[in-house]
Amino acid sequence: MDCESVEAKQAIDICLLAGKMILQSGGETVRVEDTMMRLTSALGYPNAHSFVTPTVILFSIDGHEPNTRIFRISERSTDLRKLAEVNDISRKIVEGGVRPEEAYERLKRLDEEKRSYPLALQAAAAALVSGCFLIMFRGGWPDFIPAVLAGAAGYVAFVWIHRFVAVKFFAEFLAAFVLGAISRLFVYYGLGHDLDKIIIGSVMPLVPGVLITNAVRDLMAGHLLSGTSKGAEAFLTAFAIGAGIALVLSI
Repeated sequence: MDCESVEAKQAIDICLLAGKMILQSGGETVRVEDTMMRLTSALGYPNAHSFVTPTVILFSIDGHEPNTRIFRISERSTDLRKLAEVNDISRKIVEGGVRPEEAYERLKRLDEEKRSYPLALQAAAAALVSGCFLIMFRGGWPDFIPAVLAGAAGYVAFVWIHRFVAVKFFAEFLAAFVLGAISRLFVYYGLGHDLDKIIIGSVMPLVPGVLITNAVRDLMAGHLLSGTSKGAEAFLTAFAIGAGIALVLSI
């Protein structure tokens, strides 16, 4: 293997790793492709091609011996911290502030990190979001605590169920059922008043807001396949949440 092919392989490794982490962390498809194109150009390979969907990254660099790689994306979440750090490393590569070898090692360490906020902190954030949305939708202050507790319980249920059930939509369905049942119990025992407002507020942490936003951005940027698939995923998530709430109300 000659020197040029080794450098091309290194450039592909860097671009694929950066693109994979952006996509897995909740970045939109257009951001993944733009980052990869900027990186290859900065690394001396302006003739590069990429095809990105929510589940696959296909990347190729032209040369004497074309190099093509494909990467499968199996899990996606929202991790804005990791997304920001990948963007920071990418900008330093483009600006020449870091060597490719060092950048690749930093990306690898970042990819191997399993840091996340404690579940208690996530539940507290979900609780606060639920209560604030209740007030925003003109719910009464007596319903604030029920919405807070139902939202936190629903989010914790989603996290725990998703650990044991690989199907995300089933976990969202059960989580919506849990928070709906808790909301109804609060109203039944006189601890809450407006069931609709409590459910609307507590269900907001489960709503796929980032997914819907990315679907719209991809569609506007011309990535029709990615935008449509993300839109379909958001629709299935909304359907699972709605079905869980409907089941509670029908009992």
